[in-house]
Amino acid sequence: MAQHKEAAAPKAAGRGTYAVGDARRRKILDTAVEHFAQWGFHASSLARIAHDCGITQGGLLHHFRGKEDLLLSVLAQSEQHDVERLFSEPAESVAAYYATVVALAADNARRPGLVRMYNTLVGESGNPGHPAHDYFTQRYARVLAHNVRLLETGVARGELRPGTDCEAVARETLAVMDGLQIQWVLAPAAVDMPALLHAYLDRQLRGISTAGTGLAETAPGAA
Repeated sequence: MAQHKEAAAPKAAGRGTYAVGDARRRKILDTAVEHFAQWGFHASSLARIAHDCGITQGGLLHHFRGKEDLLLSVLAQSEQHDVERLFSEPAESVAAYYATVVALAADNARRPGLVRMYNTLVGESGNPGHPAHDYFTQRYARVLAHNVRLLETGVARGELRPGTDCEAVARETLAVMDGLQIQWVLAPAAVDMPALLHAYLDRQLRGISTAGTGLAETAPGAA
């Protein structure tokens, strides 16, 4: 019996070590979000990020191979959060999808550091040499394609009017979402991002839906 207990002890210690490692990794990612938001990628320093996490730069590099790896991990974690939080189930209609998009805007309003980081990095990544250039190029293509498919499905099942220019509508939607994010970051007290996005999508849907109906009156998740 004693031998069995002694054998089990290293496993328990191992689980504790993994938990500490996971917590430290999350701390590094959260801290990196704030640094990338404030200074962008190039002006951010692994040494400063490590210092603000209370670890050495060597300790940080135990979890991430370098600054580029850290950046891409931050972006991947953010996208995974959005997918799991709001887009894990297929939308039943264009209206339901738009309601989820408004909920995402409300969720983002509670994550100002992440939104600031996103805006900063999108601007920087217009340079083809930026380490996030490929990520954002592919992300925009992926999100645009998803929106176009959803709108085309809405046309096919009669929810949207025949002849709707699905790609143009999708591009306009993404442009409004990003534009509202920029305005909100600059003046969060003056810009109700979820409510403004809800109003825009409501008008858009009334213009392209066969029934002329829009979204529910209350912006979901805006409270």
